[in-house]
Amino acid sequence: MSTPSVANNAYQMAANLARKTASPEDTMPSTTGVDFGQMVQQAVESVVDKGRGMDDKSIGLVEGRTDVVDVVTAVAETEVALETMVSVRDRVISAYEEIMRMPI
Repeated sequence: MSTPSVANNAYQMAANLARKTASPEDTMPSTTGVDFGQMVQQAVESVVDKGRGMDDKSIGLVEGRTDVVDVVTAVAETEVALETMVSVRDRVISAYEEIMRMPI
């Protein structure tokens, strides 16, 4: 997997997330969807899994089982996933701070 495809995957995930948050049915309370805690947990588990995959490929490189290109790709994918997670965290904190500044 090359770097452009990693960027394309990240862009598609961000576009899907934006579409989900912009849909009108999300403005109404829903009892049938995945709750926010589960969504965050799945996202964190995904980032952790990518990190473990990167570790496995790095160890494989040291042992001679993995190609350098695979390791670099795994590192890039993990970096994109982690940056996305940090960006989402920053947006959630910003939204929380904005809500806390609202007058009652």
